[in-house]
Amino acid sequence: MHNIKLVLEYDGARYQGWQRLGKGESANTVANRLLDVIHKMTAEDVELFCGARTEVGVHAYGQVVNFKTTSDMKADEIRQYLNRYLPMDIAVLSAEEMPERFHASLNAKSRSYLYRIAIGAVPSVFNRKYTYYAFRTPDVGVMQQAALLLAGRHDFKHFSTVKKSKSTEKEIYNIDIHGDAEEIQIRIRANDFLHNMPRMIVGTLLDIGLGKRKVECIEAVFSGVEEASAPCDPKGMFLEKVEGYL
Repeated sequence: MHNIKLVLEYDGARYQGWQRLGKGESANTVANRLLDVIHKMTAEDVELFCGARTEVGVHAYGQVVNFKTTSDMKADEIRQYLNRYLPMDIAVLSAEEMPERFHASLNAKSRSYLYRIAIGAVPSVFNRKYTYYAFRTPDVGVMQQAALLLAGRHDFKHFSTVKKSKSTEKEIYNIDIHGDAEEIQIRIRANDFLHNMPRMIVGTLLDIGLGKRKVECIEAVFSGVEEASAPCDPKGMFLEKVEGYL
């Protein structure tokens, strides 16, 4: 068996996330598009493992995936084949053969998400699909204060829509917020994320920056006294990178 690692980028606008299982199961996912082409290429029904399960409408600059196959195609041949037959909104940036024990999810040490907020005087016609337009400019300084309270190891159960009883404790390594006259960017790097956690954190930070909530609400959400803000619009959210593989 050959263990193949792929790095993908994709426009998530027309997909139901990376994968939709259970009650909301859908065939219109990034994973299913990739599986269809891999089956065409190898005549095998492989199992895909990913670094992060992006939500509905969320994009990726650097999703990491692996699958095992008996095909003897070289990694670069696999990349070329996939890019030939995948939809144009999904691209394989690289492919390489990895040791048998490599696992895109279990071996990842960190995941990073980027959120783009447009604040120009006029909403951009061409960037509208990949940025959230804020009609008022959020206070970056106040958002940075709130971000400091989110950093570190916490129980993020109330900053997610997770329903399983598994551990909800995660560690945020850093949240970087900066901007210029046209755009504010929020980068969140953590060991892992719960369902909708990046979008609910950004939604809460945005409400704080717009004066709708106080910085102190972060602690109140952690304790369950208050609810987190609604998830932010997914069109401005990108899985930027999955890192830390040995």
